[in-house]
Amino acid sequence: MYNEEDSIPTLVDEIFSVRELSNQGLEIVFIDDGSTDKTKEKLIEAGKKYPSIKNIFFVKNFGQTAAITAGIDNAEGDVLITMDSDLQNDPNDIPKLLKKLDKGYDVVCGWRKNRKDKFLNRRLPSKIANMIISKISHVHLNDYGCTLKAFKKDILKDIRLYGEMHRFIPLYISWNGGKIAEEVVNHRHRKHGKSKYGISRTVSVIVDLIFLKFLEKQFSHPSHLFGGFSLINFSLSIISFLLMLYFKFFGGKSFIETPLPQLVILFILIGVISLFMGFIAEILMRTYYESQDRKSYVKKK
Repeated sequence: MYNEEDSIPTLVDEIFSVRELSNQGLEIVFIDDGSTDKTKEKLIEAGKKYPSIKNIFFVKNFGQTAAITAGIDNAEGDVLITMDSDLQNDPNDIPKLLKKLDKGYDVVCGWRKNRKDKFLNRRLPSKIANMIISKISHVHLNDYGCTLKAFKKDILKDIRLYGEMHRFIPLYISWNGGKIAEEVVNHRHRKHGKSKYGISRTVSVIVDLIFLKFLEKQFSHPSHLFGGFSLINFSLSIISFLLMLYFKFFGGKSFIETPLPQLVILFILIGVISLFMGFIAEILMRTYYESQDRKSYVKKK
């Protein structure tokens, strides 16, 4: 949460009023993302009222991805629910997500089918982003931006999030063989404060997605990428060399009259550099996996 002082009392009471949650080992982790209003004071008051509340306060605003990461790291339960604090997510939808999660899924994503935000600066950019994400990732969800999601915690243990990548958690899980599902959830009008997001965020999301897709394809074998690029440059150097000979003997041009000799040298240098960069990247990846005792595979549970 960020500057949500007016929403906290209602949010806390709503969560604890859901009967299905109170019957389980409920823990609430609130992440104050460097708020400048009285959010911190309101959270401390809520913690005194409900002992199962755990408050975490950031020294400054790090963003939603960092906040969700902190929640995952500090939660003790086996099942995690993420949600926004602006009261637009409805806590009464949580039992539906948990019920579907029990059917064998690793993550259940909320779908704000009847979204209450403004069309031009919120819903339209979101629709465009959702279509692009589905097209690039080949994981088809209607609403990647809905924070209300249910996860099995063990599926999240090896995920590291940066930038705006919190919305891509289902992609990580799907790419690693996990099962994902979607459930229609209630979406309510914002009562307090104003949204912190706009159209510009769509650009950041798309850039992060392209980077993520690149990592998903090339992370475990970077030498293939650099080796391919090296092969292309070596091929271009050979073509340039043959053209250089053609113009010399059949085109009536000396070597110094064309840029082809310089291109031959340039392409060879780039090819050699790319080849050695691939070797270095491969060594780094093997060091990464072995130093952390990580596996290059994920076993089915």
